[in-house]
Amino acid sequence: MHERNTISGAGWIGILALAVVLLAVPHLVSFSQQELLVFLTINVLLVVSYRLLTLTGEWSLAHVVMMGVGAYGSALYSKLFGFPVPLAMLAGAVTAGLIATVLSFPLFRMKGFYFLIGSFAAGEVIRLIWKRFTDPFGGPKGIQRIPGFPEIDLGFLRVDFYQPENYYYFVLAVVLVSLWVLYRIERSRIGLTFHAIHWQDKLSESVGIDTFGHRMLAFVVASFFAGVAGALYAHYLSTVNPNQFNVDTMVYVLIWTIVGGTSRWYGPILGVIALTIIDEVILRGIGADQWRPLLYGAILICAILFLPNGLESLVIRAGEALRGRSASAVTGAAGAEQE
Repeated sequence: MHERNTISGAGWIGILALAVVLLAVPHLVSFSQQELLVFLTINVLLVVSYRLLTLTGEWSLAHVVMMGVGAYGSALYSKLFGFPVPLAMLAGAVTAGLIATVLSFPLFRMKGFYFLIGSFAAGEVIRLIWKRFTDPFGGPKGIQRIPGFPEIDLGFLRVDFYQPENYYYFVLAVVLVSLWVLYRIERSRIGLTFHAIHWQDKLSESVGIDTFGHRMLAFVVASFFAGVAGALYAHYLSTVNPNQFNVDTMVYVLIWTIVGGTSRWYGPILGVIALTIIDEVILRGIGADQWRPLLYGAILICAILFLPNGLESLVIRAGEALRGRSASAVTGAAGAEQE
């Protein structure tokens, strides 16, 4: 009982320390790095939502396009139809979920490699529609002058969300709530069913589980939160175009997820943070941005060879080592008392 309380106390200390870091970090970096924090936080939601789909054993190449659906939807709802920006963001995310629902019927007739290729084809069709139709999607140039998130003016308090520091805190709040929802879904009976479908889909069907329905649910929920990420992205940049959601970006999402690991919900977060630091801080610092694809390829190969379970395996090993030391210390203390 005492050991459980000690671990719980250490966990709360870790959460408090993380909260302090997340709140303080915008004040410790430059303006451009504050913008990087905004995009990094949005990408955290993107990769964690993508992991929800992978729980069922399916890997999609349309997830970034679903992010684009949320971005385009939110932009059109706010600019063309005059929706308030917060409502437009929600409507854009819902639109991504609805598009995913429609796509589920042809896509989930396929599995494995065929699902991967089918999702790529579906995503490219959507991107070509954005490029082809100038009205209302803006064609290759996309949609510009998207309304930003409205400022808060209470007289004694004025918050301008055009400032990256303020928008970061808004994005952080939305992403934390979204991560909590995704975590609760995974820990629920539905999440356990996702795992069961991944490892034993035929056995799951034999005991009455609707594998198609659960795969569709995972795809729709993952697409909804990708749409949330896209809406946050669009209203910060004030512009969206089809090239922002192409297959190159999807490859980076795959690498972030694989390098971080998928057996724990925090695995993709480790991947996107580590690779963003390498990419934006180290490569950009030495002026070697053009080496990004080569470096990502090398990191992916090394991760597969030497860290097949991703960066999360290092965290798991560290936790096991700490628990082993704590258990040894408790055993040693008990032995000393008996002597």
